[in-house]
Amino acid sequence: MRGRAWLGAALVLGAQLRALWLAAAVEVHTAKEVVAVNGTNQRLKCTFSSSSPVSQQLLVTWNFQPEDQSSHEPVFYYLKEPHKPPFGRFKERVTWDGNIERNDVSIIIWNLQPTDNGTFTCQVINSPDVYGTIGEVRLRVVQKVSFSEIHFLAVAIGSASVLMIIVVTAVIICRQHRRKARDKRLEVADTEL
Repeated sequence: MRGRAWLGAALVLGAQLRALWLAAAVEVHTAKEVVAVNGTNQRLKCTFSSSSPVSQQLLVTWNFQPEDQSSHEPVFYYLKEPHKPPFGRFKERVTWDGNIERNDVSIIIWNLQPTDNGTFTCQVINSPDVYGTIGEVRLRVVQKVSFSEIHFLAVAIGSASVLMIIVVTAVIICRQHRRKARDKRLEVADTEL
């Protein structure tokens, strides 16, 4: 009898774990860090995947934690349609840039300021998938763009291209100069004969 009790308990536990696994199936994906220039606009990308079809009750919340670790501030939320915050620093500076059909719940922050440095969180609840990961994007607002590897690569490619053009031009000029000198020697030799 004891073996049957263990088997029954294992089956019940397995069914419960499977139900929990399916309920915790929302995964949120964001860029981990974004650097933007002061005064510009920045798209904060957030996408999600869910084991359930997108629900009419899909809820998306964006919040902000400033670098000084003061309290979280609401940034934006979506429930059946986009809703801007009625107050706060992002009241007139945030717009919806997502597409629910493509599992994209991104937003755009306008006119970035140094006080916008901090962490933005994106949370998606897609019933019955109510649990899942919360996406985080750390935003750094800088005064000017730093010299990145891409800039270095662009300068290197541009410099190499200019150098190649100079070398090809020098070779062509040298060949023309030699050809003129050879033609002149042949002309002098013909006149001597």
